[in-house]
Amino acid sequence: MTVAYLNGAFLPLEEARIPVMDRGFLFGDGVYEVIPVYSRHPFRLDAHLGRLQQSLAGIRLADPHTPEEWQAIIGSIVANAAWDDQSIYLQVTRGPMAVRNHAFPLTATPTVLVMGEPLVAPPPEQRAHGVAAVATADIRWLRCDLKATSLLANCLLRQLAVDAGCVETVLFRDGFLTEGAASNIFVVKDGVLLAPPKNHLMLPGITYDVVL
Repeated sequence: MTVAYLNGAFLPLEEARIPVMDRGFLFGDGVYEVIPVYSRHPFRLDAHLGRLQQSLAGIRLADPHTPEEWQAIIGSIVANAAWDDQSIYLQVTRGPMAVRNHAFPLTATPTVLVMGEPLVAPPPEQRAHGVAAVATADIRWLRCDLKATSLLANCLLRQLAVDAGCVETVLFRDGFLTEGAASNIFVVKDGVLLAPPKNHLMLPGITYDVVL
């Protein structure tokens, strides 16, 4: 049984429910984090929580938990999972509203979800020989530095790769590399490791800071 955390309660994932009027469901009004866990140790958890706070501030939503509370929630999900290596998904939306309205409700209770799944590593074949990719224009919005749940553009871009029998879509904006549809991109040229500069046109990856 996979255990999830939803709005203050731990429960089986298949029993988790959100209201139809939740702004995350209707508008994609929320942010998220994906935290890899190795041997039941979350990777750079403080950095992930810091990025979560930046994303929440970027959409003008108060953080519903302190770092210590987040650590306790995530720790419980990790400890109760069946897998040593995991991927923790954490999502905060602006919560339910009384009527459908683009403007923020005057009062709102955020919806908080944390759940885990097995961490899938690249197969040895990919590690040895690499993967095929397609390239296209970056059609996403101009706040890619926010890890927002509204990922339709990313899904369409990743599907271009799938349709072509490839693994990833490499994105360019005005002739400059930004990132992949669901990944940061690094380039090795003449023995030098290169990467796009961090700005509002790309997500500041947690591993990005480790590599560089």
